Amino acid sequence: MSALMFQGTGSDVGKSLIVAGLCRALVNRGLLVKPFKPQNMSNNAAVVSGGGEIGRAQALQAKACRLSPHIDMNPVLLKPQSDVGAQLVVMGKVEGNYPAKEYQAKKIELLDVVMDAAQRLKKEADILLIEGAGSAAEVNLRENDIANMGFAVATQTPVVLVADIDRGGVIASIVGTWELLPEEERKLISGYIINKFRGDVNLFKSGIEIIEKKTGLSCFGVIPFVPEATRLPQEDAHSLENTTRNQSGGEIKIVVPQLAHISNYDDFDPLIAEPDVDLQFIKRGEVLPGDADLVILPGSKTTTADLVDLRIQGWDIDIKAHLRRGGHVYGICAGYQMLGNQINDPENLEGEVASIEGLGLLDIQTRMGGDKTLTEVSVDSCLGFGEFQGYEMHIGQTVGPDCSRPFGKVDGRNTGAVSPDGNVGGCYVHGLFSNDAFRHSILSSLKDRKATGVAYDLQVEEALDSVSIAFEKALNIDRLLASAR
Repeated sequence: MSALMFQGTGSDVGKSLIVAGLCRALVNRGLLVKPFKPQNMSNNAAVVSGGGEIGRAQALQAKACRLSPHIDMNPVLLKPQSDVGAQLVVMGKVEGNYPAKEYQAKKIELLDVVMDAAQRLKKEADILLIEGAGSAAEVNLRENDIANMGFAVATQTPVVLVADIDRGGVIASIVGTWELLPEEERKLISGYIINKFRGDVNLFKSGIEIIEKKTGLSCFGVIPFVPEATRLPQEDAHSLENTTRNQSGGEIKIVVPQLAHISNYDDFDPLIAEPDVDLQFIKRGEVLPGDADLVILPGSKTTTADLVDLRIQGWDIDIKAHLRRGGHVYGICAGYQMLGNQINDPENLEGEVASIEGLGLLDIQTRMGGDKTLTEVSVDSCLGFGEFQGYEMHIGQTVGPDCSRPFGKVDGRNTGAVSPDGNVGGCYVHGLFSNDAFRHSILSSLKDRKATGVAYDLQVEEALDSVSIAFEKALNIDRLLASAR
């Protein structure tokens, strides 16, 4: 069985997309392909069948392979909780919270874990496509590395460098990466890919010649900017800062406060896909628009800390003004918890704040603790919006009088809560807007509308096919396959 690893010359250069597109291209060629990322750092996670969580990027790559996601596809997941610390998830389960310095020492213990997961996947695949993390040349973090060259050297996996020409300095990024790598790591690099090229690719021929002269590396291809890629879920909140994901001109205006540690914001991709929806992520320091039809509080990795920051931004005042104007407010997971009267976190599982008053918009209270809930669910809406599917991923339990008016029912049990006037509601279920009929019903409750015919899951499938076709044209995939071992 063969494997090929894709490492970036920097963060956010398109590694996740390239692996996803190649997964679909090779599957369409009749190969059994599996994706793998030794270590991911993201607050966008997916629940896998049977419990456990992995990065959303690997879940999308599994979809590109027409497979169900599996915990082996991302054995180590770091979920940032601050600028210097993260929650560590190993083989789908939370192991604890680690400051960055402590985690650097912890990593060496995880090398066998990631190598074993990769080996299990390789046994059942024609080829394993592996995604690195960040940059291949983070030489200051090379000791105990399991995400990039540390893994590649340990497993003797060939590496393809990925560089983003759209951000500028692409020649320097490839040559500089090469110059920083020791000889044993250079031997593993089989070539490079240029991503997000705009214009006439012939104008870059001299650039390819310069790179080859400086490094001896050959180019597997230059990928053009692929517009269809913007229709795929993005991996990190970092992309919210660098890409335009808001619709404009839609009659239904939905705003989402961009919490400091926002998580699972791909919940909103199906709403963005609707042509009559204008969905806006509101950055910190900005006011929530007064003409919104709906405000949605998203998930967060640090519920109490983000609630403190929400008040600092003045968004609590904006939300209450929105309700006085007759607007609606929904909360998802952490956003649902924030809507209540109180959040207690006595073990400081999600930050340094042990107890905090909520927004008081739902008569509920939450206590953090216990095992993390990680499960796929099917929900019957109690608001007349029909059935929807999704997944729960949270720590803590929420109770209170408003829970007697549930947002929905899962196997006969109540889930979520709704205010007496019906204008405020929330639940723990992520992915709820992916169901086309449910999404249409909830949008129709805000304004009269005709069904747009948007089939979100089909849209994602079509986008994956479009990306794979573009890759077939732009890349020498036969050479890529030949370089794998």
